[in-house]
Amino acid sequence: MKKLGLLLYFMLSCIVLSAHEGEKHEKSTKEDSTHLEQPQVDYSHIQAQQEHEHDEHETKKVTADLDDFPNLHPLMVHFPIVLLLIGAVLAIVNVILLKKEVDWVITGMVLVGALGAYLSGRTFHPHTHDLTEHAKQVLAQHDLWADWTIYLSIAGFVAQAVSQFIFRQKRWAVAVVALLLIASGYVVSRTGHYGAQLVHIEAVGPQGKFLESEEGHAH
Repeated sequence: MKKLGLLLYFMLSCIVLSAHEGEKHEKSTKEDSTHLEQPQVDYSHIQAQQEHEHDEHETKKVTADLDDFPNLHPLMVHFPIVLLLIGAVLAIVNVILLKKEVDWVITGMVLVGALGAYLSGRTFHPHTHDLTEHAKQVLAQHDLWADWTIYLSIAGFVAQAVSQFIFRQKRWAVAVVALLLIASGYVVSRTGHYGAQLVHIEAVGPQGKFLESEEGHAH
C-alpha cells in the first residue's frame, strides 16, 4: 500500500512538471513569434515627403530674377548707404589734402549716392499693408530719416559741385561740403537703422510679408 502511494505521488509529480514545462515552452514560443512578427514601419510617406522637398528645391532658383522680388527697395537702398558714408570720409580727408583726384571721386560718389537715395525713397519705396501700430511708428521714423537723406545728399552734391568748379577747392568750401556729407552719412545710417528694425524685428518685408507687389500697387 505504501509503495502504491509513492508510485502515485511520483506519477503525479511527473505530470505536473511536464505541464509546467509545456507552459513555459508555449510562452517562449509566443514571445518569439511576437518578436518575429513585429509590424513593419511604412517608410513610403517619408520617402514621398523627401521627394516633394527635393522637387520643390529644384523649382527654386538659386539666383532670383529681379521680377521675383516684391519690391526693389532692398537692392537699391545699399547704394546711398555705402556711397554717402564713404563720400563723407573722403570729404574729411580732402579738407587736409585738397587733392583734385579725391575731389572727383567725392563728386561721383555723392552723385550716385544722392540718386540712389531719391530712387529708394520715391520710385522704389515699398507700399505696406496690415502693419501693427508699433510697426507703423517705426516705418514713420524710417521715412522721416529717408526724406532727410534725400535732402542732405542733394545739398551735399550741389555744394560739392560748387566747391569743385566755382571755388576751385577753397579749403573753407571743402569744409562746408564735408559738414554736409557728414550730416548725410548720419541721417542715412539712422534710416538704415529703422529699416533694419522693420525687417528683422517687425518682420516687414521678408518673403514679401506686409508688402504690396509693384504690379499689385500699380493696379
